[in-house]
This record gives sequence, structure tokens and C-alpha cells, in this order.
Amino acid sequence: AVPRLADPARLHQLAGRTMGTTWSLRFDNPGMRPLAEVREAVESALARVIAQMSHWEADAGISRFNRAPAGTRHTLPAEFARVMACALQWAEDSGGAIDPTVGALVASWGFGPDANDGPIDTDALEAARERTGWRKLAFEMADDATATLTQPGGFALDLSGIAKGFAVDHGVEALQALGLEDFLFEIGGELRGVGRRPGGQPWRVQVDGELPAPVHVALDGLAIATSGDRWHQREHAGRRWSHTIDPRSGEPVTTGLASVTVLHAQCMQADALATVLTVLGAEEGFVFAEARGIAALFVAHATQGDEAPSLRATPAWTERTASA
Repeated sequence: AVPRLADPARLHQLAGRTMGTTWSLRFDNPGMRPLAEVREAVESALARVIAQMSHWEADAGISRFNRAPAGTRHTLPAEFARVMACALQWAEDSGGAIDPTVGALVASWGFGPDANDGPIDTDALEAARERTGWRKLAFEMADDATATLTQPGGFALDLSGIAKGFAVDHGVEALQALGLEDFLFEIGGELRGVGRRPGGQPWRVQVDGELPAPVHVALDGLAIATSGDRWHQREHAGRRWSHTIDPRSGEPVTTGLASVTVLHAQCMQADALATVLTVLGAEEGFVFAEARGIAALFVAHATQGDEAPSLRATPAWTERTASA
């Protein structure tokens, strides 16, 4: 998603790079906090997420877990524990449409830090399937702050479908701890609006993706996240596939969806649910979202004879965006 309205002069702005993409912040600063202090709060929060959950970083906690011997038990810090608990909750509820152990499959299909750059190796793919399955993880929440996780042996965690959304939430927490009350924080197109713009209007953004017409949303205490197939794709031997892997089949998704956008109070939840619904597909995903009151917008690829992609919104989406 992208911000829709031009900012008045009193609204401060900051931006930077993180997680292979960019972050941006627009905020009302009535207490005139130094910009350097605000930037430090954001970057420290993002660095904490990367140090724990970026499988692109060899020294990150997730990378150490992925290399660990079978049977070893690891204590997770609070942030990592929260993300794992959320991912496993939706794995359970969706029948495995999201799975934090999908790392070996993602690599086999040519994505991530350990990507296979050649043709798909069916033997390696089958071995990756054997090393995937969230039910094989022994995850225990010790308390609200920490948890433990056991490495079954050769399993590779990949939290790409949820960690960026959590990073947005974690940045929001850091900004609120500074006393900021009105701001819009974004990482790589995933946003969360807190409070209001100067003048009392809610933060408004334009939904990301190849839509037949612009769709605007008011982030009145909400976050927005989009999952889609146009950002990362691979092609080999005449076949093209998306980076989104269905953990249940071990294959890239082929649901005909261009994107799914979700609104939720937490960006971590919106990010995870956008992944879940993309994997479930247009029909099963819509039923899943409708039954749970999830605000989601499904965008299907234009098919032969269609002039443009088709949109389908859940009742909760329609209700939440009626005044945008």
C-alpha cells in the first residue's frame, strides 16, 4: 500500500532501508522530539527483529536454529516467541496453509538465501518435503516473554510470511514508547496507522497491486498487508512460478490470485493472514476469511476474455472501508 494524501508541512518524515526493502515514517511531533532520536528508536527495533528472525543473516537467531543439531532445544526471546506463536496458531487453524518450517521448500524452488539456482531437483524437493511440517516442532511458551523450540533435525525456519508485519508492529511499539501518538509507519508496502493526521483525518493509503481502479483505505487504528505473485517470481524451462509455496503440497501456489490484502489491528496478523489466504486460494480462502470476520480483498488475475483483474471483498472488508 502507498500513502494517498500529501503531507502538511508540520508532519515530519523519516525513511531508511531494512530487510531488503525500505521503511518510511510520517508523524506528528508536537513535543518536538529530535529526529535522530526517533530514527534511533525505529532502527533499533528493526535491528532487533533482524538479529532474531532474518534467515538472510548467518548470525541471526533463526539461522543458528536452522544449523543446530537434531534434538537441541533453544530458548527464544520475546519477539521471536510472539511471531512463532502467531505463525503456529494460523498453521493450526488453516490446516498448514502457513508453515514456519517451509525454508527447505522455499530454497528448493529457488528463493531465499539458500536458493537453488538451477533446474528443480525432484530428489532434493522430496527431501525438503520430509524436512517440512510445523507439527514436528516442539514449541512451548514458558511465559509471556520467552519460549523454547526444539530442532527436529535439518528443519529450516522461514518467517518471511509474517516477520515483516511484526517488524511494523515492533516499530510502532518503539514509537509509542517515545510518546508519539499520531503516525503512519511502513515497511515494504505494509503499513500501520496510529492516531490521526493533523486536522483529525485518519491516515489514508492506496492498496498496492495491479488493480483495475485505485482502492483507498482509511487506516484508523489498522494495519494493512498484501501478499501477491508479482513481486518475486522464477522461471525455468518455460515454467514460471511464484515465491509463495503451499507447504501442504510443497508446490508454488497456482490459485489464479494476483494478490490478497488484509486489514487487521496488528500488522503481524495481517501479514500472516495475507499469506494464508493466498495459499488457500480465491474460493477456500474467501470462505475461511468470511467465517472468521477477516477483512480481506482478493484480486484474481484477468483471464482470457476479461478486460481487468476481478476484485472480491469479504463483508468485514466492505464494512471497514465503507467510509474510506
